[in-house]
Amino acid sequence: MLNERAQILLKTLVERYISDGQPVGSRALQQFSGLDVSSATIRNVMADLEEVGLVSSPHTSAGRVPTAQAYRLFIDTMLVTQPLDNVRVQQMEHQLQPDNPSRLITQASNMLAELTQFAGVVASPRRESVTVRQVEFLRLGDKRVLLIIVMPDGEVENRVLLMEKDYSQSQLTEAGNFLTQHYAGCSFSQIREKLRGELRQLHQDMSTLMAAALAAGDEAAAKKSEDYVISGEHKLLHVDDLSTDMNRLRGLFNLFEQKTDLLQLMDAGRRGQGIHIFVGAESGLASLEECSVITAPYAAHGQMLGTLAVIGPKRMNYERVIPIVDLTAKLLGNALSHT
Repeated sequence: MLNERAQILLKTLVERYISDGQPVGSRALQQFSGLDVSSATIRNVMADLEEVGLVSSPHTSAGRVPTAQAYRLFIDTMLVTQPLDNVRVQQMEHQLQPDNPSRLITQASNMLAELTQFAGVVASPRRESVTVRQVEFLRLGDKRVLLIIVMPDGEVENRVLLMEKDYSQSQLTEAGNFLTQHYAGCSFSQIREKLRGELRQLHQDMSTLMAAALAAGDEAAAKKSEDYVISGEHKLLHVDDLSTDMNRLRGLFNLFEQKTDLLQLMDAGRRGQGIHIFVGAESGLASLEECSVITAPYAAHGQMLGTLAVIGPKRMNYERVIPIVDLTAKLLGNALSHT
């Protein structure tokens, strides 16, 4: 437990370091803390804070910098965020007008990146019950068939199926019409259940085609539910805290490309309520040890759909970034409710 003086000095140190990016000395703390204390007293308090792991001393400076533990304490007990002004809110609302869901996801990611100057990430909505509006098959020849799946929101998924026999276009048209007429509005799992009995009544050739279509549809749905859009990752190249270590940057961009680990982290944020902040090693990912990740879940029609996030250095302006993440999540959910 820190006494009031130590808390004020630590808060001042974190705020000055976020603002300037330079180690904070006792003279700056004396000037900006508002405390009537001597430099010697401040140095003693800094020594105590260093002993408990809240600040550290770079070798090249007499000043101190906050540790990840200090950022966590600052966020949890000292940070006071301010609502965004009305002009900014209206600008953000205008950028996220109801539209195609995929376009909305991209717009939200771009907006996060532009407003924060860090990386903006939006995980695609979870599609536990992807439904189908239309199914078509097109003959490509050489036993290859193009499967076209149209979702209710207008999104289209294409898959090339390699079949054991060559189908005529009339057979493929018949199969597509059958699925569309009987199963529009159903998820792939529902179609499979309903087809289980009916496949026995269909011609064997048709059964094989249907089974291949369902397998490809499941794969497309799974891919859609495990993806994200990221914008502004190149902005991290210009962040001093990150750009000086090429190995760190390489690991960070590998994380963005591989997706799985980052999606798991965002899913952890999705299970929480409201804003969730991972500071440094709290993410459990070595590539993010020098970063903070601010996540917020977004929902539509009362159902949690996914998570969005901003990824930046630990030395970020949390007071400014947190409200942006929070409002973007609310606006995205609202826009998706009206698509």
